[in-house]
Amino acid sequence: MEDYAASSDDEYRYSDPEDSVDAFDNDDNDYQLVSSKGPSTQVITKESLLAAQKEDLRRVMDMLSVREQHARTLLIFHRWDVEKLFAVYVDRGKHFLFSEAGVTVDEHRDSNSSAAPSTIMCEICIEDVPSDETTKMDCGHCFCNGCWTEHFIVKINEGQSKRIRCMAHKCYSICDEAVVRTLLSKKHPDMAEKYERFLLESYIEDNKRVKWCPSTPHCGNAIRVEDDELCEVECSCGLQFCFSCLSEAHSPCSCLMWELWAKKCRDESETVNWITVHTKPCPKCHKPVEKNGGCNLVSCICGQAFCWLCGGATGREHTWSSIAGHSCGRYKEQEKTAERAKRDLYRYMHYHNRYKAHTDSFKLESKLKETIQEKIAVSEEKDSTLRDYSWVNNGLSRLFRSRRVLSYSYAFAFYMFGDELFKEEMTEAQREIKQNLFEDQQQQLEANVEKLSKILEEPFETFEDDKVMEIRMQIINLTTIIDKLCQKMYECIENDLLGSLHIGVHNIAPYKSKGIEKASELSVCWTNEANNTGKFLLQFLES
Repeated sequence: MEDYAASSDDEYRYSDPEDSVDAFDNDDNDYQLVSSKGPSTQVITKESLLAAQKEDLRRVMDMLSVREQHARTLLIFHRWDVEKLFAVYVDRGKHFLFSEAGVTVDEHRDSNSSAAPSTIMCEICIEDVPSDETTKMDCGHCFCNGCWTEHFIVKINEGQSKRIRCMAHKCYSICDEAVVRTLLSKKHPDMAEKYERFLLESYIEDNKRVKWCPSTPHCGNAIRVEDDELCEVECSCGLQFCFSCLSEAHSPCSCLMWELWAKKCRDESETVNWITVHTKPCPKCHKPVEKNGGCNLVSCICGQAFCWLCGGATGREHTWSSIAGHSCGRYKEQEKTAERAKRDLYRYMHYHNRYKAHTDSFKLESKLKETIQEKIAVSEEKDSTLRDYSWVNNGLSRLFRSRRVLSYSYAFAFYMFGDELFKEEMTEAQREIKQNLFEDQQQQLEANVEKLSKILEEPFETFEDDKVMEIRMQIINLTTIIDKLCQKMYECIENDLLGSLHIGVHNIAPYKSKGIEKASELSVCWTNEANNTGKFLLQFLES
């Protein structure tokens, strides 16, 4: 009867990276965040994935004095939430923790090994099998290697490879991963590789603190957040995204607001609104008909005549003011429906036009970066007392961030003060007060952003030192003012608007003065013993 020992627990050692790099290197160090401290984020590459997994495994192994395979089973059950695992251990005890996750640490396999019979009847295939062709799990159940192997293959193909249970009836123990790995490798190395891949990627797929970067094409990186999952991060590939919903960074919109807004902008819902406002359905074929004259008797291409006022089918005899044998009794109701659709369309256009205007401005102003660097290069070559031009880069960085905030603030306002999400949460009077408060702050921010944009476009490289100093003070002052206004807007949203509604689903990522946090790479140092194993496992991710 075969027995398998766990692999060495000290194969790898990792080193924590330095604090994450700011999204913009030239930012003023005096900038503060609205929240106390944002979450630290790390990029997990193919090379560091194994070390990141080992980090959590080591914590559980040290705390509970268990082998790596048991630590992994516990962590997979608790979705790699180490703190939750420890909380269950403290509150319910070790026995409950292990039994709930299907971990058996009793070494049944070693008991009475010297008195083991030469043959054992496998209870699955009901055949006598030599004892050296059978395997006993930690739970004590023993079956032939052939049945175990087929069981493993079935479970892996069913997508249950991360938690393969024992074959015995009503046994909920999880099979030893060393056994699974060894038996599969003998006759099915491709399945063994697949099993290894699933175990390795479980750290990302089942971990709420770790998610794949949503870049297209995929960069191969994952992002790990240490504290708050409600944040916006930047991968080392340059993509900025919301960690919660994996869409583009969208604060101050909540994830649900942004999902609805993105759908509204890309689908044909507003085309339907236009059709509702400008056409009427034919009462016969139901196709939309647009009125192209002043007469209220219209004809569809199918030949059906109907009244434009009420939509009812009629004959063709009519005068300018009436239709023979027809009178409208539902004119006002139809008019209200059309007016409501027209109002909703105009409201959407108001917010969408301003959202798009700031988005377009951001794209155009992005071209300023190269122009600004050229201006700085020319200024530095001049015989001038000014040598530090970091204030220009700071102003440009602030312009980019505030444009983004302004753009998404219109999508936020569309849902915050509309009927789609909060109709029952506020009275009309409360809605008006909140809207005026928000729009006042939005307008102040917008006015100062436009001032900053105009000043940054000035040809300061051609100005005298006195004029450049004047522009410098204007940019520094506007940068500080805009930062404070963005901060106030987020505080208003979190405390006065969303906070007063007590709806947890609409939480937003906190404002960060220094911009979206750029995740730092998790560095790893391989020992000689683990180097070959690490490279072997990485082949699964690259294939």
